[in-house]
Amino acid sequence: MRGEPSCPKCGGRVRAPGLFADAWQCDVHGTVHPLQPVVPPSVEALSVVVHRSHVPVWMPWPLPVGWLFTGVACAGDDRSGGRATAVACSGPGPLGGSGELILVAEELGIGLGARYAGIPGPDPGANLDVSGPPQAKVHAAGRPTPLWHVKGTPADRAVFAGEARGLWLWAVVWPEQSGLLMYDELVLTDLRDAGAEVELLPCGALSPRILMA
Repeated sequence: MRGEPSCPKCGGRVRAPGLFADAWQCDVHGTVHPLQPVVPPSVEALSVVVHRSHVPVWMPWPLPVGWLFTGVACAGDDRSGGRATAVACSGPGPLGGSGELILVAEELGIGLGARYAGIPGPDPGANLDVSGPPQAKVHAAGRPTPLWHVKGTPADRAVFAGEARGLWLWAVVWPEQSGLLMYDELVLTDLRDAGAEVELLPCGALSPRILMA
């Protein structure tokens, strides 16, 4: 399952730095921070991402009742460190059935959040109208953080985006009606700031959502 690094914007193959370029290259998007292969969810895999990341690794903490950690992804390499992270969680949906949530933190222009959102990207752009009140709020690292609904996304998901710690914060929820989860003012913790309690994190099976984008 290790696979190869890929483009965070499109999932295409990337070329490693070499004689003619000092950064990873995608034939379509040029210079990119490579998306590293996703591995099965575990506390150890999560710790690797946390320790290399230059951006937050957001996790609902505590997890909603019955929810599990189901995957983590990171864009960046050993030289640059993590420049975008995605954390997947799955559990009972607020209206029944199962729900899935992917939280993305990323620097401007990375494009990973837009890819999960199903929009061209690399950032929300015109798909995000912040002129009105936010449609959702979370507490990110102890701060009230407004999120706005992202328009133009596929009908099977609800997408919200905003800014936390000076970086993009995306919340992508499947199915669309499970977006109600975002109206409960979730508490998000940057796992870079978390302590030993992370070792007790309940892990489930790898989410196909974190692989499909």
